[in-house]
Amino acid sequence: MKLSYLWAAPDVNPINRKARSVPFLNVFNVYGRVFFFSWWGFMVAFWAWYTFPPLLTHTIKANLHLSPAEVANSNIVSLCATLLVRFIAGPACDRYGPRWVFAGLLLIGSIPLGLAPLVHDAQGLYVSRFFIGILGGSFVPCQVWSTGFFDKNVVGTANALTGGWGNAGGGITYFIMPAVFDSFVARGYTDGVAWRLTFIVPLIITIATGVSMLLLCPDTPTGKWSERHLHADQNLESHGGAEAIVDVPGRITDRASSTTPNSIHEMDKDKEPQDRSTNWDHEAAMSREEMTEAAKGEVVEKPTWGTIAKILISPQTLFHILTYMCSFGGELAINSVLGSYYTKNFPTLGQTNASYWAAMFGFLNLITRPLGGVISDLLYRAAGRSVWAKKAWIIACGCLTGVFLIVIGTINPHHLPTMVGLVALMAVFLEAGNGANFSLVPHVHPRANGVVSGITGAGGNLGGVVFAIIFRFMDNGTDYAKAFWVIGVMNIGLNLALCWIPPIPKGQMGGH
Repeated sequence: MKLSYLWAAPDVNPINRKARSVPFLNVFNVYGRVFFFSWWGFMVAFWAWYTFPPLLTHTIKANLHLSPAEVANSNIVSLCATLLVRFIAGPACDRYGPRWVFAGLLLIGSIPLGLAPLVHDAQGLYVSRFFIGILGGSFVPCQVWSTGFFDKNVVGTANALTGGWGNAGGGITYFIMPAVFDSFVARGYTDGVAWRLTFIVPLIITIATGVSMLLLCPDTPTGKWSERHLHADQNLESHGGAEAIVDVPGRITDRASSTTPNSIHEMDKDKEPQDRSTNWDHEAAMSREEMTEAAKGEVVEKPTWGTIAKILISPQTLFHILTYMCSFGGELAINSVLGSYYTKNFPTLGQTNASYWAAMFGFLNLITRPLGGVISDLLYRAAGRSVWAKKAWIIACGCLTGVFLIVIGTINPHHLPTMVGLVALMAVFLEAGNGANFSLVPHVHPRANGVVSGITGAGGNLGGVVFAIIFRFMDNGTDYAKAFWVIGVMNIGLNLALCWIPPIPKGQMGGH
């Protein structure tokens, strides 16, 4: 790992043109630009998706005259919509390309987000949160788009970073929404008007992000989504196993080529024979076997109902659905109630300070989810490219998460440092498990990556619904400690029950 990888144009796979490193700091390079919009787009979507919870415990609840049960019901409704959207978004990504699906979800989701201030009762809140839940589905194209631009040696890191930094939107909303609300109240607005005005901020940013994504980014490293098969076959034929080096420009102003088989963009060597700056990418040396696998076993195919059904009943898909249900589902449900839990155990904190402590849980995603993916990639390489190493890391994260959830539920801390410390330790393994999961997903049925990602993402939301229902019915939505304990037991039980399933289907070409 070289420091220059952070900004230098990456080496690329000669067949599918996927990057072999992640240029985090170089948005002028096409790979760095797609990486940026992947995490930024999901972060904005997550923030907008969770605009209600930071103010729901006190301000909105009082303004709309809601009961604790109605608040809990609204959390469940929000997750139900996202579950459906994620399930649909997966096949849509494989058919139309993740960039269009991603931008479409942001722009469509901005409509109910802009209408949210019109809510005046519990029924209106349910409808509003259901349709705002469309934005939560953006996680699927975020991961599929990232997988399409980064090769197997770094895809775990890339997906974990885009997902983790995106998930940090769950922390950002707990920090920004109360701060914006307080600023409007300080300007003389009543609570009922101030909370409605706060929605203007995420609305503007969501629309701007969706439009920018369409204007500034390509579908795939090889150009148009509809031509992805053509380029892979042409590149394999032209190389014939040779380990050549070809320059590939990646400037933001370059236009995608649909005729050149070896390039993302048009090449003009006569005009720029001396240009060898970091805006140019180079092909990585790969064996004939690796190139054949990339061309024949890892190019996404147009989904059919038969393909979707086959993948849905695959044991490997079941593993990801249930383990992601535990990790991301737990995160969603906990994120919705954590502010209320702090308020209950520490009533002197007040709404704003309780939200700040709850925001820590989401902000940890900046480090913890990427850490899960990075460790997964390191274990994969250390084990000689064994996907079993990635799977073992997922199981370990799930079991350790369960242990800390049980500890929190048993102790039910009323000492703030103890509470914060235990929640932070639990979050490390819970959120690392999310990153570890989507480090392995690209290896499973790689020719239907969107379908697998969508089903897995939907599994995460299914977990959010299940765990939100558990929170809802524990002493009418107020016994948070008991719910933590129950969810912890489920985490350990499901992870251990699934540890026998092979990480990829037997005889699969690609994904190794």
